[in-house]
Amino acid sequence: MEVDNTVSRTRTFSWQDPLLGAKAAKSMSGLEFFKAIGRGEVPRPPIMEALEFEALEVEEGRIVFSFIPAEYHYNPIGSVHGGVIATLCDSAMGCAVHTTLPAGAGYSSLEIKVNFVKALTRDTGRVYCEGKVIQAGGRIATAEARLVDAKGTLYSHATTTCIIFRPER
Repeated sequence: MEVDNTVSRTRTFSWQDPLLGAKAAKSMSGLEFFKAIGRGEVPRPPIMEALEFEALEVEEGRIVFSFIPAEYHYNPIGSVHGGVIATLCDSAMGCAVHTTLPAGAGYSSLEIKVNFVKALTRDTGRVYCEGKVIQAGGRIATAEARLVDAKGTLYSHATTTCIIFRPER
């Protein structure tokens, strides 16, 4: 098979200083922080701009992102790269954990497990990734994510364990 290399595509995007958001995150609860991002009072994280994730819903212990798969998300075999899907799931799970934290607290993913159930392509259309906290303790939180299309077809599901950093008193 001969490949036509004369057709190229270009994509550009912009983002704001990510340290502005990081600074704001320290001064408000996780839920307040994500609501402020939604209102445009705090810049969106650059990863959301780069991969074109949208936050649609946020409440304590839960967040929903949406995403429209595109060619520029593809791996070499013509579907969305698993790393993009893992990033979306990790973002939803981590942000769900973050919504449970008070001002000054932070978190980091200790591990994630992602199951790829069905391939995503540019023809899939908009998908939704819901992250929900399973359990949030003093130092450890667990969460899960499900990636589905508008009909509810499952494409991926994931779990995470996060470590929580609380301010010293």
